[in-house]
Amino acid sequence: MSQPNMNPSKSSHADMLFADAEAQYDIIIVGSGPAGLSAAAHAKALNASHLLLECETHTADTIYKYQKGKHVMAEPGIVPLRSDLKFAEGLRETVLKTWDDGVTEQQVNIAYGKRVNFMQRDEATRIFTVRCEDGSEYTSRSVILGIGLQGNLRKLGVPGENSPRVQYTLSDPDEFKGETIIVIGAGDAGIENALGLMKQNTVYILNRQTEFAQCKEGNRNLITKAEKSGQINVCYSANTLRVDDTGSEPPLNFVFNGRDGEVSVPCHRVIARLGATPPRKLVESFGIKFPNDNPASVPVLSERYESNVPGLFIVGALGGYPLIKQAMNQGYEVVETILGREIEPVDEPLLKKKIGPWRPLSTVSEALDFILNGVPLFQAMSKLQLREFMLDSTILTPRKGSVVFKKLDYTNTFFSIVEGDVEVEIEDKDGKKKRIKLPTGSFFGEMGLISGRRRTATVFAGERCVLLETPRNTMLRLIAAVDDVRRQIDESFLRNAIYNYIGPMLSREAVDALVNSGVEKRKFQANQVLFSEGDDADGLYLVRSGSLTVSKVIDNQEKILSYVSAGNYVGEMALVNNSKRTATVKAAVYTEVLVLKADAFKQQLALNPAWRQAIESVMAERTRANVMATEKTGQESDLIRFMLKQGLGEASDVLIINESMCIQCNNCETACAETHKGTSRLKREAGPSFANFHLPVACRHCENPSCMKDCPPDAITRSKEGEVFISDACIGCGNCERNCPYGVIQMAVQKPPKMGANMLWLLFGLGAAPGERQPDYDPNAAKKAVKCDLCSGQSGGPACVRACPTGAAIRTSPEKIFKPISMGFDE
Repeated sequence: MSQPNMNPSKSSHADMLFADAEAQYDIIIVGSGPAGLSAAAHAKALNASHLLLECETHTADTIYKYQKGKHVMAEPGIVPLRSDLKFAEGLRETVLKTWDDGVTEQQVNIAYGKRVNFMQRDEATRIFTVRCEDGSEYTSRSVILGIGLQGNLRKLGVPGENSPRVQYTLSDPDEFKGETIIVIGAGDAGIENALGLMKQNTVYILNRQTEFAQCKEGNRNLITKAEKSGQINVCYSANTLRVDDTGSEPPLNFVFNGRDGEVSVPCHRVIARLGATPPRKLVESFGIKFPNDNPASVPVLSERYESNVPGLFIVGALGGYPLIKQAMNQGYEVVETILGREIEPVDEPLLKKKIGPWRPLSTVSEALDFILNGVPLFQAMSKLQLREFMLDSTILTPRKGSVVFKKLDYTNTFFSIVEGDVEVEIEDKDGKKKRIKLPTGSFFGEMGLISGRRRTATVFAGERCVLLETPRNTMLRLIAAVDDVRRQIDESFLRNAIYNYIGPMLSREAVDALVNSGVEKRKFQANQVLFSEGDDADGLYLVRSGSLTVSKVIDNQEKILSYVSAGNYVGEMALVNNSKRTATVKAAVYTEVLVLKADAFKQQLALNPAWRQAIESVMAERTRANVMATEKTGQESDLIRFMLKQGLGEASDVLIINESMCIQCNNCETACAETHKGTSRLKREAGPSFANFHLPVACRHCENPSCMKDCPPDAITRSKEGEVFISDACIGCGNCERNCPYGVIQMAVQKPPKMGANMLWLLFGLGAAPGERQPDYDPNAAKKAVKCDLCSGQSGGPACVRACPTGAAIRTSPEKIFKPISMGFDE
């Protein structure tokens, strides 16, 4: 480190912030992470007097503590690097050495072992005083804070979280051999730890979600590959309950709630990679303000990364930007800003390209301000967060009257109305179609986003309509990061669910009263009870995602009466009748519900006689249906249980054969083969059966398809109509075949079908018979994945159903299957 200028002076950079204020330095940078290093290197390159303070004995402590041999990625790929230091994806050791060499070569002024514990700006002199724990003190005209989050690691928050064998970091995976290890966390750190440990250990990784949505694409591909090869056990929809010390071998018993309920795993250690929270108390002592009390919130920053304290800038993870390339770009740009140099943000050209067709005369900043001010959903976001959000979104300008999406489409993007309006076509209580307008600032598409089900209405573009369309994963990240966004989307989902499924005749004021009374979101693992027969009625349960079963104890045995899918509700009968619960409701899969409070529901019933009458009318019909279901529920209950066990709870379209009507002609399989170049996409004889119901091996078009999770060319997609299909982009990697839990995907030889199935075969027996023209297997031939596509693009629907001479084969949704079995689905 060079010696500081102990005699304060004015800056040699006349255009910099507070240039005439007398201080030792132009810039003090706190923290030598990627952002701090990049800022210091650029300050040196521009001959600005600077000092980089680092509390450790080395640079980049967060990356220094990465596990050995970790592959460091350079994302986002669409954004270029802007820094005086080199950075490219590679091994942790290579990245650190490159930076250390760069700091030495450029003679960056860095002081190690300097932990800052005091910072204050004098309003009169406009000078910052920065003090360290060792008593050293420095003054500066500006400060860049890049201290990261490493020292504030989140813990499990369950019994056993402080056990000596529960750790929250991992430096060297090779340190452990022959152990059973639980890794908690589906982000990059957790995935990388699991991948490093799996070579010499038995590894489980817990993911609270149903997929790996919060990690880099490269890590997602690696963990999915490890899962399907059996190298790692992945537990989805999993939440930790406790960690017990056993006093024997293995020393721990790890208990969690998973898809199938409570699970215990004996293990040797637990590694929890749960991220970190800002060192808020320290940061607030510097005078920096946060937008709310949420421990995970980030400081309020300007578009140039300046905090509410003039001259104090925040970069990197502390400001909400944990990616290395982002942080390095910020460090560079902040130095340019401090020195009074005009610089365009690195993402400016990308955003200009998006915004230009919509507002060609506006700057990016003006367009972003317009969106922030016009769409209330985004007002809790900073402009910096909106910039990142916009990179993933698309601006649409549809002509008036054009369809944005149709009712029952299976799309799941999210829409915000930036200008103009849209019209939503719905049905009133009499079944008549009508349109309601959503004005500028509204949003729609949250029902499909949250529940994963089909669209519940058709939406048309209105006059001068401008829409912002955002992919599902981007919205999920925003919901997780910004509490106010999550709250608004949940409220809108609830309002629409109330209108669509409970009370289409209710006024807006009545719906608002129900929502504003307080709604609780609850989560349930598979087989977990929401409420039991005989319980007091605590509220109305709207199914946000997942599905439920309704059961009743009959002759000392629990019998399933019905199945309830996302978007529907349970619980109103006990509320209306002021009685105890008359049935037990369980989660069929991982499920989220929104609970309307009982008192608010009853109050609105009293205030809205027409609504009460409508509900009582439906209840009378359901009560009759439930009585009928109860009387004949023996085999029917077992049939529902069988179907749910076979995975129909996550299916959207399933092939079922009624064996009492099937004459074994095999026309269904033959028709499928002839429709698809000789290769049948179903196996009629294979698959499980119960009583007369047979489930052949054929695609169920799952709501959250496992086959789509690891397709390198993105060849597997879902159409608006719901079918999951494989495009010609398939490269034959076989990932989808391995990932499908139902064995409905096969790798087919890419050769023309055998000759036959024509008049020559019919008259003279020449060539192959219909259904037998599949090309011979050739190990050297190219193979691609094939599966049922519901005969997409062909009139008349699936060929297998059309070819059945007795009507034994049907294609239908689980809701339509379960309804005639259960004859009602309320408690």
